[in-house]
This record gives sequence, structure tokens and C-alpha cells, in this order.
Amino acid sequence: MTLLLLSSINAQNRDLSDESRLEWFSDAKLGIFIHWGYYGVNGITESWSMYHKQISYEDYMAQGKEFTARNYDPEAWASLFKKAGARYAVLTTKHHDGVALWNTAWSHLNVVDKTPAKRDLVGPYVKSLRKEGLKVGLYYSLCDWSHPDYDVVFPRPDTRSDYPQKGQEQLSEWQRFVKFYKGQLRELSDLFDPDLFWFDGDWEKSGEQWRAQSLKDSLLAWNPAVIVNSRLKSYGDYRTPEQGIPVVRPEGPWEFCMTMNDNWGYFPSDKNYKPVSQIIRTFVEVVASGGNLLLNIGPRPDGSIAAEQETRLLELGDWIKKHETAIFESKAGLPYGHFYGPTLLSKDSSSIYLCLFDAPKHYIALKGIQNKVKSIKVLGAGQNLGFERNGGASWNNIPGILRIQVPDMENMDPYVTVLEVALEGPLQLYRGHGNAVELN
Repeated sequence: MTLLLLSSINAQNRDLSDESRLEWFSDAKLGIFIHWGYYGVNGITESWSMYHKQISYEDYMAQGKEFTARNYDPEAWASLFKKAGARYAVLTTKHHDGVALWNTAWSHLNVVDKTPAKRDLVGPYVKSLRKEGLKVGLYYSLCDWSHPDYDVVFPRPDTRSDYPQKGQEQLSEWQRFVKFYKGQLRELSDLFDPDLFWFDGDWEKSGEQWRAQSLKDSLLAWNPAVIVNSRLKSYGDYRTPEQGIPVVRPEGPWEFCMTMNDNWGYFPSDKNYKPVSQIIRTFVEVVASGGNLLLNIGPRPDGSIAAEQETRLLELGDWIKKHETAIFESKAGLPYGHFYGPTLLSKDSSSIYLCLFDAPKHYIALKGIQNKVKSIKVLGAGQNLGFERNGGASWNNIPGILRIQVPDMENMDPYVTVLEVALEGPLQLYRGHGNAVELN
């Protein structure tokens, strides 16, 4: 009995610890994903251009000669991200190609040894984010398509000179590789103490091969507050769907990763940028379902950010600032069926935020709300809207439809209009199937 009780207490403590670690993430709403690497020089598809044999290994790595970081201004990056309304950012410290953006002791394939940048690029990013009060995320690909002990599907020259392995001769190839990537992760943890590790590439091996459980234990031992995305097999803390927004609300914490155009890295010929309206609507859909949007940018090889990307971040930031009460003091909204559009709830469930993607006709309908409504107003405009309840059967606790006045056109936001419905007390929903009215 004592052992069972201790086990139960330990499980509860572990759950509380997980909840505590994820508290800032659940409130963050917006993060900025940064894919920065050699691939931006030629404007090709990240490391995948090698994988698909669209470029030789040698030509891919030759791009490093023009990866200058000449105009890299991490303080300007962090300031831009904050203006966009972001609460965290995630930088690709090492993609599948194996190129490290910091001065790693585990590989010569880094921007200090191999590029004109000749300096660590991760440290200044971390420092600048923290100066702006933003959480620090580090992307790290578990696979390394340059490492001599990692098998690849494309031709690759002998790369042993780039990966010091003195004293490791007695280890198997896979043991050497595990030692390598765990060594790099320990470096990143010790040097930069990130709030979040964003893994990728886990699909290439099993959880047992990756030593995933051991790795998660190590990460928490190095920093008990760190959180990890879902791409560590079953040992992640939150889900990371990408590019296709979930239709059904995911369970638990989650984050939707999305590019601004069709590529993650800098791809100058890709002009298929999503309009600001789509980015803002996507953001609203995601946060209304309890997730965060991780919106991607791809800086140029010199470290500057394309105007198309900067403009979209700033316009998103202007919209968020106008509606920040509904965004940052909220949680996932109503279940399906109560309102035709995304909704959010205040953290104490005493306010409902209705998001209007288009100008409504005649009236706005809200269903199944048991509470009395104190007021309804247009956020960012201050217009108070009239409303009345029709139908229903109060003696059977069946609420009628709340019919809300349409805002004046000048008070409609050009992207998404948000209405604040203030309730008397915490939200009480009717979720029944309806009944015959036997008494009137």
C-alpha cells in the first residue's frame, strides 16, 4: 500500500511539474520559427535538396563560402519579433545537413570554421531574445547527413576530418553517433540554457535507437524547466502539426508550424506569399483551438530579413496589439456548434470572444449560453452592441438564441473583428439535444 501511495504521489508531482514547465508555452500564442542556413545562398530546399539529389554534397557545402552573416542584427530580430506579438522564437542551430550555427567542439562543420561569418551566431540570438523578454527555442536535427557514422541515401565524400573522434575507436558507429549528438545537445544546454528544444528528424530511427527516453531524462537533468516538442518519438511535451491546420482540435498543448510562402529557408524566387489576411485568420483559428502559431521566416545568408516577411510580421503584430485582451488573457473557445466562427474564452470563463472573419448580415447568432449577458462590445473600437435572446425554454434550462447587433462598418476590422461578450459568472453551456416543450 505504501509503495502504491508513493507511486501515486510521484505521478502527481510529475504531472504538476509538466504543467508548470508548459505554463508559459500555453500562454505564448505566437512564436517565430527561423530557418537560417547554407540553403539560403542558392535559394534551394534546405537539406532536402541533397537528399533528393537535386544538388551534390560538394556543391551544397560550397554555399558556405557565401554565408556571411554580414548584416546579422539579432537585436533587430528580437525587436521585430516582439513587435509581431511573439512570446518566443526557435532558431535552426543545426539542420539535417549537419552545419552548426555555433562554435561546437564536436564538429568542424560549423559557421566559425567554415564560413566568412567566423563567429558564433546562436549566442547573440539568445542574448537578444532574453533582453526583449522572449523565450528561447533552439531547433536541433537529431539526424546529421554529414556525419561519417550516419548512413545517407545520396553520394557523400569522406567527412571524417570534420568530425573529431579521437579515443572513440572502440565504439561502434552508432555509439559514436549517439555520443556526438548528445555531446552537441549538452553544449547547447550548457552554453545557452534554452527554454525549449525543438527536435526534428526523429522519423529516421526508432525511439530505442535515438535513446529517446535517456535523452529526455538528460535534458531535464540539465535544465528541469526545459520543454521539448513532439519530435522525440513519444517523449515530447506538445504536438507540432505543420503546414495543414488541424480541422479537429488537438488534445493537450500544441503548436502549428507554418511558412509564409512555400519554403522554410530563404528562397528568393518563391513569391507565393500568403496574404496578411490568411496569416491573421490562421493565427486566430489556431489560438481559438488552444494552440500556438509558430510562424516561419527565412533570413538571407547575410542575416537580413526580406521585406515581404518583415511586413507580414508587423501587420500581424498590429492586429494582435489591438486585440491583445482576447489573445493573451484567453484559452480555447467554445465547442463546435455554438457560433459560426472561431471563439476564445477569458481565463476565468467570464467572457467569450467571437471572431468575425466576414461582415455579418442581419444579425450575429450565439447559441447555448445559459448565463445572463452583461454587455457586448467591439474590441479595439469600443462600440457597444445591442442584443436580445429569442426562443428557448428556461424551465427546461434550454437557452434561446442570443441575437447580436451587427457592428457599424467603420468598426469592423479589415482582417478579423473580435466581439467581447461579458457574462454574469463563469460560462454555463447547454450541450443537450433539445426536448419537447410540455409546459408553457
